[in-house]
Amino acid sequence: MSTLPKIGEKDPRYEVLNRRGFNKRFTGKPEYFKLAETVEDVVAAVQEAVTEGKRLSVRSGGHCLEGFVADPSVQVLLDMSLMTGVYFDEEKKAFCIEAGTLLGEVYRKLFLGWGVLIPAGESPLIGAGGHFQGGCFGFLCREHGLAADYLYGAELVVVNENKKAHTIVATREEDDPNHELWWALTGAGGGNYGIVTKFWFRTPGVNSDNPADLLPKAPASVHLFRANWNWEGADQAAFSRLVKNYCDWCEQNSKAGTPEATLYSLLMLRRLQTGSFGMIGLCTAGPAAADISRKHVEAVNEGTGLQFTYETEELSWPAFACNPFPELFGVGMDNARMQGKDAFFRKGLTAEQINAVYKHLTTTEYNIMGAMFGMVTYGGKVNTIAPDATATPQRDCIISSACSAGWGSKEEEAAHIAWNRSLYRELFAATGGVPVPNEQTDGAMINHPDADLADPAWNTSGLHYSAFYWKGNYPRLQKAKMRWDPLNIFRHALSIQPVK
Repeated sequence: MSTLPKIGEKDPRYEVLNRRGFNKRFTGKPEYFKLAETVEDVVAAVQEAVTEGKRLSVRSGGHCLEGFVADPSVQVLLDMSLMTGVYFDEEKKAFCIEAGTLLGEVYRKLFLGWGVLIPAGESPLIGAGGHFQGGCFGFLCREHGLAADYLYGAELVVVNENKKAHTIVATREEDDPNHELWWALTGAGGGNYGIVTKFWFRTPGVNSDNPADLLPKAPASVHLFRANWNWEGADQAAFSRLVKNYCDWCEQNSKAGTPEATLYSLLMLRRLQTGSFGMIGLCTAGPAAADISRKHVEAVNEGTGLQFTYETEELSWPAFACNPFPELFGVGMDNARMQGKDAFFRKGLTAEQINAVYKHLTTTEYNIMGAMFGMVTYGGKVNTIAPDATATPQRDCIISSACSAGWGSKEEEAAHIAWNRSLYRELFAATGGVPVPNEQTDGAMINHPDADLADPAWNTSGLHYSAFYWKGNYPRLQKAKMRWDPLNIFRHALSIQPVK
């Protein structure tokens, strides 16, 4: 029996813990929380829940965008936020990161300790636990790949067929009997096989006695840029040219190892009612960064006839990584309610798809402000990895995109979700309202889950949601599921399904 106290509704910590989740669209009400500090705490808490037949879930940073953790059926929620160690493990010759550590702290400690980084996610408030298991897209993925590409191993708590909770370590060593579990943790997403307590990272194929050689070096500086266009004067022709230019640039500049691969940008196409749309980005190319960034924005604007404002800023890597783009991750996020609908593109948007975006941004049918279509530069080093080398199969894409809507009150929810679903369905009208893997599109990212992909009302392609997130890797993930979670203890609305 676990000696960890049960934090129930009468405990003043309960409400604080229950509100930790980022997306307030979803609210659960577990019978109690448990706060783990050690792997032994996790084993005991899992064993207790399994023995009592309680539905269990786990949370590190609380940034799951769907209602997987804040699920009304979850009775016990294990919170990992006290497990925050970051250190170099001499035995494994790898950097160890505990599952409750927030990314900002990961970046800070890796930089101050060794001058290195992991190319992980964007918000410094995201927790390591779920994020690392989903592949890990971030600002530097074009230059360095995904964080999952550096995963050496993981310690996790699993439950066997006899309902016994125990620890296991899985590494990328080919002779490791748990090698397939390591592979599954490079892209299956959180909440599938067990509860990860530690991750170990080091660059594949690099051997050195100096820890500072075992992960990518942090850049000497980060060049930031922000561009903004007023909607006034941006007719459909100008808008369409700008979006096509962005797609063309991504098609032409997504090769690994080039100066342009050090650039990241996000094109934020906001609703007409907001008055403007914009782009933010960064480049880590040192003295060449300012020129690469300016040429990127000018290429996106070429032939549109539109005027834009342009601002730049230079920051150190830790200053940026611990507080990136405050307009995205800062004020007003504590009470966010949102829906995101993700899609990968192998080629740029078609004219019909650009028209659908323009229509949804300018229509007066929906009286909403907090909605946009976003596109992010992708590819580079990500695309040098084979689709089956990790569980993350999208390895030849040039753009990651999202239809997203955010609102403040419950009353605003219906209109925002209706707009978001309508745009997504029209974007992919030719393939059942979803980004079916084909010549142009390539599914979606499990770290940005969308439960609509499991709903035949919104996914009329006839494909199971696994075809979008894991493609041909899914049967292998299912085999790992049957071996390491045979009782399907760890599950959610888009989890790996046991083989029937």
